[in-house]
Amino acid sequence: MTGIVFACVAPHGSEIVEDLAGSTPELMASTRASLQALGKAARAASLDAMIVLTPHGTRVEGQFALADSERMAGEVESHGVTLTMERRVDRTLARSVAQAAEADGLRVASLNFATSEGPFSNLPLDWGVIIPLHFMPDVPVVVINPPRGTDLAPHERFGAALARAARESGKRVGLIASCDWSHTHDASGPYGFHEAAARLDGAVVDAMKRGDLEALATFDATFVEDAKPDGLWQTLVLAGAIPREARHVDVLSYEAPTYFGLLCARVTSTA
Repeated sequence: MTGIVFACVAPHGSEIVEDLAGSTPELMASTRASLQALGKAARAASLDAMIVLTPHGTRVEGQFALADSERMAGEVESHGVTLTMERRVDRTLARSVAQAAEADGLRVASLNFATSEGPFSNLPLDWGVIIPLHFMPDVPVVVINPPRGTDLAPHERFGAALARAARESGKRVGLIASCDWSHTHDASGPYGFHEAAARLDGAVVDAMKRGDLEALATFDATFVEDAKPDGLWQTLVLAGAIPREARHVDVLSYEAPTYFGLLCARVTSTA
């Protein structure tokens, strides 16, 4: 079997990685255990490449930003400890995804830096990629930043194009929707407190348990702004990649131990 053979929704809070948790390793222990289980499943899938949808990489307004450098590297620092990571980019798969999306009339920006290839062709890995990949097999990556905003219609179409490119690649491909959820759970957090945070995260967990990822596209814009999630856009791409009629979602855990929500779910296809 080729195409998308592993998929998940995974968070990216730095303290999920035990070495970055400082004196409180128990803070995100439930999420850490879930990511370890997802990583085990990904390794069992014998992946050739991993596609990561991140909200925190290089953004291009109104376009799907896709890394087409030779490699990517970055670091995450927390509690005086630094986690570094470098990955090669599966440029053949990245370009196939871009071409499939463009053929469907979607706007895609393919990004590189400095030189077309070689050691200087290197874009940064953001924490939205590094944290979930820390638990995953070391395979070449394709990193994509979906556009934000209230126009959610293109995201499912992009997911369908992505899945088509993965199938046609002849490779076994993993897909991570890197998502933290509402960021207004705690008054001491950088975005303050809003009661919408608990309501939105509850609605997300319920929709995930039903396998109804498309429900996230129906959230009112004010509701989203008050709760401040960063997972809607990546999840809707995942929804397009694994259609509802062939989708099963297993929610492994949800917690909000600080100001933002953390959810882990495995998404499998029955097709």
